[in-house]
Amino acid sequence: MPHLHAIFPLPSNSKPFQHSNIFSSSSSSFSSSAPIRRRLPRTFSPSKHPNLKRLTSRIVQLTRRRQLHQILEETENAKREYGKLNTIVMNAVMEACVHCGDVDLALNIFHQMTQPHSCGVDTVTYATLLKGLGRARRIDDAFQLLESVEKGTAAGKPKLSTQLIYGLLDALIEAGDLRRANGLLARFGFLLREGGSSSILTYNLLMKGYINTGCPQAAINLHEEIQLLGLEPDRLTYNTLIFACVKAENLEAAMRFFKEMKDKAQRLCCSDLYPDVITYTTLLKGFGHAKDLHSVQKIVLEMKSCHDLFIDRTAFTAMVDAMLNCGSIKGALCIFGEILKQAGANVDLRPKPHLYLSMMRAFADRGDYNMVKNLHERLWPDSAGTISLAAQQEADHLLMESALNNGQIDAAVENLTKIINRWKCISWTSRGGMVALRIEVLLGFNKSMLSPYLLPQVLPGNPIERIMLPLETVRPLSGSLELKKVVMRLYREPVVPIIDDWGSCIGLLHREDCCEMNAPLSTMMRSPPPCVTTTTSIGHVVDLVLKKKYKMVIVVKHSNLNGTTHGSRAVGVFTAEQLHNLVAPVPEGLKQKHTVRRSLTMF
Repeated sequence: MPHLHAIFPLPSNSKPFQHSNIFSSSSSSFSSSAPIRRRLPRTFSPSKHPNLKRLTSRIVQLTRRRQLHQILEETENAKREYGKLNTIVMNAVMEACVHCGDVDLALNIFHQMTQPHSCGVDTVTYATLLKGLGRARRIDDAFQLLESVEKGTAAGKPKLSTQLIYGLLDALIEAGDLRRANGLLARFGFLLREGGSSSILTYNLLMKGYINTGCPQAAINLHEEIQLLGLEPDRLTYNTLIFACVKAENLEAAMRFFKEMKDKAQRLCCSDLYPDVITYTTLLKGFGHAKDLHSVQKIVLEMKSCHDLFIDRTAFTAMVDAMLNCGSIKGALCIFGEILKQAGANVDLRPKPHLYLSMMRAFADRGDYNMVKNLHERLWPDSAGTISLAAQQEADHLLMESALNNGQIDAAVENLTKIINRWKCISWTSRGGMVALRIEVLLGFNKSMLSPYLLPQVLPGNPIERIMLPLETVRPLSGSLELKKVVMRLYREPVVPIIDDWGSCIGLLHREDCCEMNAPLSTMMRSPPPCVTTTTSIGHVVDLVLKKKYKMVIVVKHSNLNGTTHGSRAVGVFTAEQLHNLVAPVPEGLKQKHTVRRSLTMF
């Protein structure tokens, strides 16, 4: 009997995979029906003292919200009102550009600052620009900028300092590019050496890089090198080592570093070496993942015994998560109650939606419908922060699951109906999708609420490499090519993979992003591209395409870096068009079969 793979992307009155024409020649325009305000021309008065500190604070706030357009608008208004702005304000604007990922705009602002009658640049300006170039993987530009500073030809004559090197080094490590990070240390590492050896901050960054690239054991091995060089580890060093041990699932080594940290702090009478809330939280996550309830309880007791340790919301959340992972519902409830009690006097301790969802998952498993319902009702009035759409959707799914696990079929169907009416779709591979699938089995295809579409040609558990298209067949383009040379290709295909000079896929170029005929493709692509390994299941990739609305997913060789895809070579792609060709509606004959037979088919 053929295996069937079901998807629930849309309600019954919708059609699957309707693509709109996205290669439109019309350009976006901004219009408003509000009346235009007339302003009298204002001239800059030298006697007026500009309040630029308030403007800088405003720019920082807008940067956190990623409102770059608003920042530029208010900066231009300030220039018209006050005249020339100072370097501090313009540095804040550059930081906003880097934070929002627009390094080209940051470069334009940098060039404006270097003009003769402008505010000028300083070391902070260069450090911010280097950080942006590192995040954008424009390493050649970053090195050229550093060399100009070293030669003394850079605008503003800044001195080559550790601040500049560390800014670029941290950006490279955050991006997981250890090869270029080591190259930077080889070229400019002489600045970072104290007494002939690298500083402890350099090793802290390197350990962070190894962890980010999925090599925690390499980070742990650096501890021996630190000892051989005679460097003194600080609190950040120990926290990073403990985090690496947790990532490597070596909790015995984590506890050794934890003990060494406390002994050294006590011996040297150094308060800056004592474990902080980050140390304890990291250990809680490790032992919670290992389901070691005794160690979790021991760490919680030690945290509460430390009078100088302030247990914040993150630490309380880690306690509850660890208790739940160990199966201690009673312990989790006790800590949850303590959070709510203390939150009455300190609003900063009010639980985030994540904590409510963690509790709801545990009680949904047990089929405690009343408890999940109470948590669902209190999620809005009692939680702190923004409740994302994904969190709201999961909360609804958990309420449906708890009703089904409790045997209240009517309540489960009622909640599923509300989910369909509110969210219009449900991911079949999600936890809620599995619950909806169980309800579908009970109702049968004749009473189906979701109108599923089937993938009869594939098995959801099979690896994606069985149906992927080889990379050569989609003809990837080099990122150095200009758009005008390949523009007809984008008329025919909605998305094209982009590769670098070494053949590695560095991004995807979408038709709607093509806006500059003379620009290289690498400046318009979306990077990094969505990647999966060759062993990833077809079901997971299908869910990615449906949920994230990806038009193409890159398939790379299976990596040994703890499941990460960084540094792996692309071997194929899977597109939304392929999925569209695999979809088939439910056959009429299948709808007439008995429910029991259908349940076997669906599962």
